Amino acid sequence: TRLLLFIHFPNSLSLSLSLSLHIIIFSLFLQTENNTLLGAMNQSPSLIEQGISRQHLKKTVSCANVLTLAYQSLGVIYGDLSTSPLYVYKTTFSGKLSLHEDDEEIFGVFSFIFWTFTLIALFKYVFIVLSADDNGEGGTFALYSLLCRYAKLRVLPNHQEMDEKLSTYATGSPGETRQSAAVKSFFEKHPKSQKGLLIFVLLGTCMAIGDSVLTPTISVLSAVSGVKLKIPQLHENYVVIISCIILVAIFSVQRFGTHRVAFIFAPISTAWLLSISSIGVYNTIKWNPHIVSALSPVYMYKFLRNTGVEGWVSLGGVVLSITGVETMFADLGHFSSLSIKVAFSFFVYPCLILAYMGEAAFLSKHHEDIQRSFYKAIPGLAVTSVMLVTTCLMSLVMTIVWKQRTITVLAFLISFGSVELLYFSSCVYKIPEGGWIPILLSLTFMSVMYIWNYGTTKKHEFDVENKVSIDRIVALGPSIGMVRVPGIGLVYTNLVTGVPAVFGHFVTNLPAFHRVLVFVCVKSVQVPYVGEEERFVISRVGPKEYGMFRSVVRYGYRDVPREMYDFESRLVSAIVEFVETEPRTEGEEGCDSLRMRKEETLEIMEAKEAGVAYILGQSYAKAKQSSSVLKKLAVDVVFAFMSTNCRGTDVVLNVPHTSLLEVGMVYYV
Repeated sequence: TRLLLFIHFPNSLSLSLSLSLHIIIFSLFLQTENNTLLGAMNQSPSLIEQGISRQHLKKTVSCANVLTLAYQSLGVIYGDLSTSPLYVYKTTFSGKLSLHEDDEEIFGVFSFIFWTFTLIALFKYVFIVLSADDNGEGGTFALYSLLCRYAKLRVLPNHQEMDEKLSTYATGSPGETRQSAAVKSFFEKHPKSQKGLLIFVLLGTCMAIGDSVLTPTISVLSAVSGVKLKIPQLHENYVVIISCIILVAIFSVQRFGTHRVAFIFAPISTAWLLSISSIGVYNTIKWNPHIVSALSPVYMYKFLRNTGVEGWVSLGGVVLSITGVETMFADLGHFSSLSIKVAFSFFVYPCLILAYMGEAAFLSKHHEDIQRSFYKAIPGLAVTSVMLVTTCLMSLVMTIVWKQRTITVLAFLISFGSVELLYFSSCVYKIPEGGWIPILLSLTFMSVMYIWNYGTTKKHEFDVENKVSIDRIVALGPSIGMVRVPGIGLVYTNLVTGVPAVFGHFVTNLPAFHRVLVFVCVKSVQVPYVGEEERFVISRVGPKEYGMFRSVVRYGYRDVPREMYDFESRLVSAIVEFVETEPRTEGEEGCDSLRMRKEETLEIMEAKEAGVAYILGQSYAKAKQSSSVLKKLAVDVVFAFMSTNCRGTDVVLNVPHTSLLEVGMVYYV
């Protein structure tokens, strides 16, 4: 608050009202959220059922933890936003836009920066989007996961009804509004719309990747180029080399984890923000205190009226002021929603507004310095595209998940979507000047993701169509001389029901399999995390005398399967627990049932002592002869290349090579 009040200069009524309103709104928000969280802890587990754990609730409510996480977030989340002042004005005035003596162009650009930063970064992301977390996770895929669960979009081929009983899968109250029911019905009746939504989500995700490729480079290069002011003889090649060294050093420390990186860079980011905000206050007072009048939105209208098409095109530079704002939502899982809101609203936001204000005040008296101070940046469509995707997905979330009224959803969509469309249109004009780079990167990444999704879906469909009956395999045993050998055999498959074709291929060529056979399906579910107590789902395959089981191992989209330790022992323990707690069948006596369970448990443990073998299907997908040229290119070339180079199941689960048996098979899809 002291920092905010420090800039209340005379004749700054517009600034005072804006910042005072900001303080009041956020104070009410903090009080409301704190009361909600405290009430949830003391009254009911409803909030926990929606995906917020008790540990997360305690972390969020604790004032000390909130401030600690807020401080850490400064070193991870706000790097792009904090360095934007290096190149925003430079890029905005890099075209044909000229400066006049009345300074209305500078005032207008600062007005656009202020209101863009306030509307998009503060109101949209901090006050609205950050509330749409998926069990504490944020980002485009988190929104998509929420929509898939609430709208019951079966985008995963091996989805099971039991997955909906996961503690993190909860979809809130069953009540439906007319609007949410209509949207769900649309997706159910039009399967192609589900595929279109997937492509839309992939586009937004890949645009974020494309932006993340360019933005760190631009930021570091812009910062290093400032050294040339003190060392004019420094050649441009040395600036590039120094920037590359810094980038390599920054990315090399990321492997130490978010916790360490945050504490390393948080003091650097804090010092930077305090420095540029202090300089901004000094420049405002010294050069042009009247710059505060540019907070009035009237100056935006005057800017567009006076500059016309050139002013509209220059907005592609203004949008760089919110480069990195999506990171607040994407990195939500590393911190907490409240800590990010506190850090941005009470520190980052006022510091950057002061910096932009002071820079505008200085430039209004030094027109000749605007092209000399900062490095020319590449305009990217990536930023505006990601924001548009988030706005559209948030509109669906507000309808399907939050059950908001149509008028509320339309107000959100029009208010923020119109602003983002304005910037998007101005960026489209600059595609030939560099905007094609993030587009090309994004389309490449999106093609790779979609082809991988397409190929794995087709392989699963082949498995489902060609699965075999275990009774038929057992019946063929005497005719082909099939025997059961000691030990446990783990057959990996993508099927959650039935026996995969690769196993039938295996036993017909090598008529022997283990005394205890387990079909293991490692699959992903539409939640970020799956608790260890819910990881394994055990069932039988065939009668008890077959000694066959199925284990479905479930992971969320934020779980890391290779972090599993002692997989064999945990799997065997889960099977033993299933055997010991399995309901009795009809006709079984209590004593006989207990004796049989003990015998089966002993048999399983003896099989484990005999050894565990991993049977993996090394399947190769090939397009049918009748397929189109495009499909053959996608499946036979691109998907085949990715399948060859992706991390296999044996690597993920640390399977010892001495226990590994791979069975090759060609899938014609």
